[in-house]
Amino acid sequence: MATIDPYVLKHLSHMQPALYWLDEDPLEPQPNPTLIGDVTTDLCVVGAGYTGLWTALLAKEQNPEREVIIVEQRETGAGASGRNGGFCSYSLTHGFMNGYSRFKDEMAVIERLGRENLDSIEETIKRYGIDCQFEWNGELRIANEEWQIEGLVEEANLRNSFGDTVEVLNQEQIQERVNSPLSKAALWDPDGTALVDPARLVWGLERACLKLGVKIFENTHVEWLERTNQGMIVHTPYGSVYAQKVALATNVFTSLVKRAHKYVVPVYDFQLVTEPLTKEQMKSIGWDGREGLSEAGNQFHYYRLTKDNEILWGGYDAIYNFRGKVRQEYETDAETYAHLAQAFLETFPQLKGIKFTHGWGGAIDTCSRFSPFWGKAYGGRVAYVLGYTGLGVGSTRFGAQVMLDLLDKVDNERTRLKMVRKKPVPFPPEPLKFIFIRMTQWSINRADQNHGKRNLWLKLLDALGLGFDS
Repeated sequence: MATIDPYVLKHLSHMQPALYWLDEDPLEPQPNPTLIGDVTTDLCVVGAGYTGLWTALLAKEQNPEREVIIVEQRETGAGASGRNGGFCSYSLTHGFMNGYSRFKDEMAVIERLGRENLDSIEETIKRYGIDCQFEWNGELRIANEEWQIEGLVEEANLRNSFGDTVEVLNQEQIQERVNSPLSKAALWDPDGTALVDPARLVWGLERACLKLGVKIFENTHVEWLERTNQGMIVHTPYGSVYAQKVALATNVFTSLVKRAHKYVVPVYDFQLVTEPLTKEQMKSIGWDGREGLSEAGNQFHYYRLTKDNEILWGGYDAIYNFRGKVRQEYETDAETYAHLAQAFLETFPQLKGIKFTHGWGGAIDTCSRFSPFWGKAYGGRVAYVLGYTGLGVGSTRFGAQVMLDLLDKVDNERTRLKMVRKKPVPFPPEPLKFIFIRMTQWSINRADQNHGKRNLWLKLLDALGLGFDS
């Protein structure tokens, strides 16, 4: 472990390796049964995270007579949907600048669709009475280094030219909002991000699906898919689902469509949560607007307040394990927790002595363009969406809608988008993939330490249209 001040480690003395969002919440629903025997349905959704639940919900809203079954290998929301930071962004492209660099000609449409998508999420939450502490507080992206300010100004000018209303705050303005000695400037986006309790959102979507007649089977691992003359068979250990169509919402877990494997790698992200702040501690940091916060560096932290004024603090490291293995033992990392705690205390030195109560990690499905992509298989009877790259709380609804469009052979402005029709650049096979990712991570870290200057490796990736900057 790199050198960490022993005083910093004392802040971790009360930390439990547990998911904050799942800790004794009375709103957690009862478990759903395991699939035993053979069942028949119109649509089978594989995966009960945000994407799978939105797919089932939208399918039933569009056609209440359509029979829909969800099969989930663990419990509803057990993956990324129950362990993220709860930033629900309008962006469908992992931020405006990433989308603009890849889909410049489509950004006006993508931006509008993203706003409509976030509005629809809020409307759905209200309509079904989902108690997920939806707070439309906006987001501040903070420059902690002088070299990052130019990028914020460039983004603000571009976004506002598309009809947005973001602004760059100077050092005095940002420190009046959130008191950190590191902050030099910030991009203020007042209406592009809402904050939610991610577990309560997933549970609320689960209840809405069940209310509409969706059947959910948990602890049911899908082993393989089989095509028949009439449709598809989804094979599980104790039974099978006969379906006309199949929607794959498997996130980081190995896709049931083999040719999709080369486009996605899982990287692990980690988070800490503090004990509740006292009134004096809250006064010392300000943050009266309860905005979502993130940093403007290539490697960045994100942080937010919970309903009880704890601080969730995560990000920076993105750990890739050789061959892209996804295992439960990878969901804790002592060295990463120590680095997160140290960065937290550098950002808020006035909170020295505060204890962290929860720490956990989870795998993010990322692709080379940092934004979701879609595909079809088995003659169009199967569709999938992958590659959200950690900004999927909001975009999963859009991903689900497009997946349904593809299955139903709908021709509309969503399915005509280049971002929907085109795949990202695939990753090379192992061990080249591991070397490629580690070299890129090292180069990004060097860029952050060298005033944002990109080395020859990153410049080569830029020239190839990959543009890794996160």
